[in-house]
Amino acid sequence: MTTVVKSALARIGLGTMLVSGLIGTTNAFGQTALSSAQIADANALYATHCAACHNGDRLGGMGPALLPESLEKMRGNGISDVIRDGRAATQMPAFGETLAATEITLLADWLRQPMDRSPEWGMSEIVQSHDVFIDPAELPDKPKFEGDPLNLFTIVEAGDHHVTILDGDTFEPLDRFPTRFALHGGAKYSPDGRFVYLASRDGWVQMYDLYSLQTVAEIRVGLNTRNVAVSDDGRYVMAGNMLPHNLVLLDARDLTPIREFAVIGDDGKSSRVSAVYTAPPRHSFIVALKDLPEVWEISYADDPRPVYPGFVHNYEANMVEALDVQNGPFPVRRIHLDDSLDDFFFDQDYRHLIGATRNGRDGQVINLNVGRKVADIALEGMPHLGSGITFDYQGHSVLATPHLKDSKISVIDMESWQTIKTIATKGPGFFTRSHDNTPYAWVDVFFGPDKDVVHIIDKRTLEIVKTLRPEPGKVAAHVEFDRSGKHALLSIWDDDGAIIVYDAQTFEEIKRIPMKKPVGKYNVFNKITYSAGTSH
Repeated sequence: MTTVVKSALARIGLGTMLVSGLIGTTNAFGQTALSSAQIADANALYATHCAACHNGDRLGGMGPALLPESLEKMRGNGISDVIRDGRAATQMPAFGETLAATEITLLADWLRQPMDRSPEWGMSEIVQSHDVFIDPAELPDKPKFEGDPLNLFTIVEAGDHHVTILDGDTFEPLDRFPTRFALHGGAKYSPDGRFVYLASRDGWVQMYDLYSLQTVAEIRVGLNTRNVAVSDDGRYVMAGNMLPHNLVLLDARDLTPIREFAVIGDDGKSSRVSAVYTAPPRHSFIVALKDLPEVWEISYADDPRPVYPGFVHNYEANMVEALDVQNGPFPVRRIHLDDSLDDFFFDQDYRHLIGATRNGRDGQVINLNVGRKVADIALEGMPHLGSGITFDYQGHSVLATPHLKDSKISVIDMESWQTIKTIATKGPGFFTRSHDNTPYAWVDVFFGPDKDVVHIIDKRTLEIVKTLRPEPGKVAAHVEFDRSGKHALLSIWDDDGAIIVYDAQTFEEIKRIPMKKPVGKYNVFNKITYSAGTSH
């Protein structure tokens, strides 16, 4: 890299964090790396048009972070399209008439380039980012609206980065508020259903009060966050990060940071966090790791049992002889596996963890009590276990999961772990949903030419009894039921999209509510009761 280019990088604070490739070389993302001249040009474009909102270090300011990890969901021409056309209902302007097409392409390619050195975001930065907008002690005792507060829906609208709070009795919006960039779909609730916690891809966690319909607090826990989980006692929120490689524990009352956990294996290698879950019967967080063949369990009980990560000679009370015993709060129990697991599912009592391996062929059943694999499952075709459901079929508890690569739903006996049936669908799917009060399960197709259809399966016969095509040509996905199970809400995943309310018994459309790409909807009661028909 020339002295001139180095100087230009330093002027906007990027330094050696930027990639310095040569024409013809390939970076870790499989892209052709940019030349020094291209980097200098892109750097100048960024400094002129982007740094004021997104910050010189690309970590975000008024606008979101513009790191490769933060932008990985914007595939194809997604970044170029936003630069050229801007974003509706945001402060992102359109540069289509300001920049040439070649400049837009160069800037988009530059933003995808990996950095030589990962930016840092530690506890000091986390603490400085923390804002409490209203003292929790000043919040009202009762909801400001009529209706059942446990039958609300939190709906994530990715099209313009907003959330709508929907009344599940009247299907009328109660509030709509802006969120940070690229909010993760999975809203999480306090155990009483009063607060909802939202996490964005670029690290922001937001706490919203469903009684007074206002944001209580916000904090940035990382630069690329996977998701959050809430403890079953309502005291803690745990965030899992892809960048940096750590977990961050927060006080659920106002998001005050408590501590961080570096995610490092025995060999010193660090790992991204795939997801973090709460296991209510175990009073612990369960953590999936993307780069290590391990599962972590972190107890949040007041008096947790000691964790023995090393050799143990004697477990006798007051006479323990062991290496590296972890006593005290939040001990990390590391369960070693033969392979990394990409996706998780739990049985209803959280005794077993079902995980998908990366080879796209096998699944594993991990008994969390004994901390080891107890069974293999045939799960070829990349199952999306995180969106699986359980229900009773002929006296057996079964797991039904869609597949991201194969056109089928696998139904698996949760005692023998054998596949009972494979249900052919019109394409690979993403979500499966049901409710205790309905005999039907709804599954989307999501991928392929028939992505606009939804299948309805009779849980009593494991047969498809109805196929809907709500909006021809537009993705139909992610069903969630209301508290009673009488209504099913479906998303049309499009900027000009909608929530469609169906009668769950007759499959007739009742209402259509226009929304901006509603990627997910989450019913308070179903989530806090850990309904077998929805994701946990």
